[in-house]
Amino acid sequence: MPTGTLQIRAISAHSGSVPGLGVQREEEVCKYIDVTTCIGCKACEVACAEWNDMPFQPTAFDNTYQTMPATTWSYWNLIKFNEHQRNDGTLMWLMRKDQCMHCEDPGCLRACPADGAIVQYTNGIVDFQQEHCIGCQYCVSGCPFDIPKFNSATKKMYKCTLCSDRVGQGLEPACIKSCPTGCLKFGTKTDMRALADARARQLREHSGFANAGVYDPPSVGGTHVVYVLHDLTQPELYGGLPAKPTIPATYTVWKRAAKPIGLLLALLAAPVAFFHYITEGPKPPSPGPGNQGPGFGAPGPSSPDSQGPNFGEPRDPR
Repeated sequence: MPTGTLQIRAISAHSGSVPGLGVQREEEVCKYIDVTTCIGCKACEVACAEWNDMPFQPTAFDNTYQTMPATTWSYWNLIKFNEHQRNDGTLMWLMRKDQCMHCEDPGCLRACPADGAIVQYTNGIVDFQQEHCIGCQYCVSGCPFDIPKFNSATKKMYKCTLCSDRVGQGLEPACIKSCPTGCLKFGTKTDMRALADARARQLREHSGFANAGVYDPPSVGGTHVVYVLHDLTQPELYGGLPAKPTIPATYTVWKRAAKPIGLLLALLAAPVAFFHYITEGPKPPSPGPGNQGPGFGAPGPSSPDSQGPNFGEPRDPR
């Protein structure tokens, strides 16, 4: 597991404490994406595929400039092209870099039942560990952004790791390195959020985008990938970005209420069984064939016709 200097904060399906938690000081990192300056060059797509040694992925034309309709298990980073008609009749390209958002409260980690298959580092990166993945695909239903993808050949789940191997060694993600316009930046969450807020204010005050803002949804505790959008009130226009992403209540209720109650009931079962044993005594043995009365379940005399052929005796010639 290429963690480098990264320290784990949370582990999927892990009830105990996280080993070594608190022994390192880590800054929370963040990827800044300014969709207003993205030119759709797809350099970040190529850098991601090359750095992560992805297998060849044939493109699929869907009447747009997108490389393919959606991300796959072997294509974690995709520029989505969306043609939008404004109120004055003019057209705009709304391009968005689609990848894992690395939520502060990751639904995939909550939903995962496999111990250690998903880890969250103290710097905010959410990473999949395929050696522990059981391929149940619960992480798909737990993610409000539809990010994890299943490989039918290996029966494992995959997604963007925010280049945790590079970040662990003090480097920025490969996609950030390749961006020619500066619409991608990487740093601490505090710095990137301040940069995004300043850019959104500039768009509102000087560029005529009255609804410009920063997409950092509080419904998942914030994300470690933030967008500067022309119109924060309609994030769905940017390739289906959810306005209010939420973790399904089933996983929230199970982890926070139902599971602890079930464990408590299981612990109470042992003293109840012991008390029953003390008050009622051991359970009497059930009657077997030897303890039953004559004619009740005991084998009776068998007729000659019911017996099988006797191969050990000579046959009567008559």
